[in-house]
Amino acid sequence: MSASTTRKASLGSYLLVAVLAGISLAPIVVMLATSLKFKTQIFDGSAMLLFAPTLSNYSEVLADPQNLRYLSNSLIVASVSTVLTLTFGCMAAYALVRFRFIGRDVVSTSTLLMRMVPPAVLTVPVFTIWTYQYNLTNTLTGVILVYTALNLPFVVWILQSFIAQVPRPLEEAARIDGANPYQVFFLVVLPLIKPGLAAAAIFTFRIAWNEFILALVLTNRFTRTMPVKVSLFINEHNIEWGQIMAIGTLIAIPPLIFTFMASRQIITGMTTGAVKG
Repeated sequence: MSASTTRKASLGSYLLVAVLAGISLAPIVVMLATSLKFKTQIFDGSAMLLFAPTLSNYSEVLADPQNLRYLSNSLIVASVSTVLTLTFGCMAAYALVRFRFIGRDVVSTSTLLMRMVPPAVLTVPVFTIWTYQYNLTNTLTGVILVYTALNLPFVVWILQSFIAQVPRPLEEAARIDGANPYQVFFLVVLPLIKPGLAAAAIFTFRIAWNEFILALVLTNRFTRTMPVKVSLFINEHNIEWGQIMAIGTLIAIPPLIFTFMASRQIITGMTTGAVKG
C-alpha cells in the first residue's frame, strides 16, 4: 500500500470519527444553547445559533431551595449506593472467582442476566415490598438500597475478570507471611484491581445519578432526585424548556467530570470485562 493511499485512509478515518463525534455532541450543544436562551428565543428559528446568551434559567433554577435539596439528594443517593455496590460487589466477585461451591456457575452467569432486567419491570414489585413490608417508600434509604441491588450484578460481573487476573501465588505468598484472609483481600487483591474498581464506580454512579423511573415512584417532594425534578417542568399548560435544559446541563456535569477523570480506567474496564478471565 502506497503512502498516499495510507494517508487517504487515515484522513477518511479521522473524517468519520469527526462526523460521529459531531453527531454525538449535537444534543449536548443544543441543550447548552437552549439553557442560555430566553423563552422567546427558544421558539425563534432565527436565533438558533446567533443569540444573546442569558443565565436567567440557571439563576431561577439555583435560586429555588427545593432544587438544591434535590441536587443534594442525588449526590447522597448516587455516592452512597456506589460505595455500597462496590463494597459488596468486590467481595461477591472474589468469592465467585476464588472459591468452589455448589451453584457457583449458575450465580456467576445469572449476574449478567439480572442486569438485563429493565428497571421499569421492577417498579411495581419494589414499590409494593417497600411500602407494605419495610416502610421504605419516600426515603433516601429505600432508593439507595434499590440502586445498590440494581447495580450489584453488573459490578460483580465486571470485577470477576479483574480478580481472575490476579496471580494466585501473590495471595499464597501473603498467607505464608502470616496474612489472614481479610488482609489478603484488602491489602493484596484490591490494590491490583483499581482499574476495575474505578470503571465499575463510574458506571454505577452514572446509573444511580440518571435513573428516573424508580426514583419517581419511590420518592416524594422531600426525597426527589434531580431527574424527577426535571419532569415537573412539564405540565398540561406549559413546558419550561429553558429551565429543563439548565437542569439537564447541571445534571450532566458530575458524570462528565468523573468520566473524563477515569477515561482510561473505563476503557480498561470495558475491554477486560468483555472477556471473562
